[in-house]
Amino acid sequence: MCDEQQIGEWARRGLSRRRFGAATLAGTAAACAPIGAMGDNDLAASELDERQVSFRTPDGVLDGEFFSRSGTSAPGVIMWPDIAGIRPAKRQMAHRLAGDGYAVLLANPYYRDVAGQQFEDFATFAANEGFQKVRPWREKFTVDTIQADTRACAHWLMNQSAVPSDRGIGVQGYCMTGSFAIVGPSAHEAVQAGASFHGGGLVREDGTSPHTTLQDDADYLIAISQDDDAESPDAKTVLRNTAAAVGADVEIEVYPADHGWCVLDSPSYNQVQAERAWDRLLALYREAL
Repeated sequence: MCDEQQIGEWARRGLSRRRFGAATLAGTAAACAPIGAMGDNDLAASELDERQVSFRTPDGVLDGEFFSRSGTSAPGVIMWPDIAGIRPAKRQMAHRLAGDGYAVLLANPYYRDVAGQQFEDFATFAANEGFQKVRPWREKFTVDTIQADTRACAHWLMNQSAVPSDRGIGVQGYCMTGSFAIVGPSAHEAVQAGASFHGGGLVREDGTSPHTTLQDDADYLIAISQDDDAESPDAKTVLRNTAAAVGADVEIEVYPADHGWCVLDSPSYNQVQAERAWDRLLALYREAL
């Protein structure tokens, strides 16, 4: 998983805003759409409703950004960003998902400590001791807090005119929030699908492990990076066995790409494998929501 040593190595290799961040984000618009060119899901500004939102949870006021097609109703999705939080790359991914037919809440996982964007891109995060900055914020994530935040997000989504009350909600997470996608369906009956991409800490020995919260009435996609799998080769087996024991519908695959491959501004971004994972995400949501 993405850890302090890995981020430090990226920074030492010179992944400055000049060398990595700016160059990567310059190509993000094309990378955000299906391979080849901008597709039909590339919404014009007039077709997209995008707004900042906030609502109360048991621990404070959760802030985020909401993306939906203007004048339409579509299943809701909670999108949790990775360790670097809400930023342009994640907004583009939320924009794309809205174009694919979903009403997307891009939620701030760090709301207990800070509001809004904290880093411009992953290069800025890596080069400016981002891991150390977010460490105390991340320490507040437990299965209980994830469930509480998911319930608040689901309740908010179900009360939006852009989200039909008779359709399920999806939740997806990346890196540290990959576990949020596993835990999410256990938090609220409306959450019917969870998609975890290169998620960290899905199987833990200390405390309540996210994998123990798998539900028999939800569908899951667990996309594992090849380097995470090499570090914890038994995790996928534990996940499969747990899913079988509870009767959960789970698709588990190790992708031939490294941790962070799905995220547009990650140094490990792999467009081909990211598109494969995106296609599986859409298949999950078509089936479950």
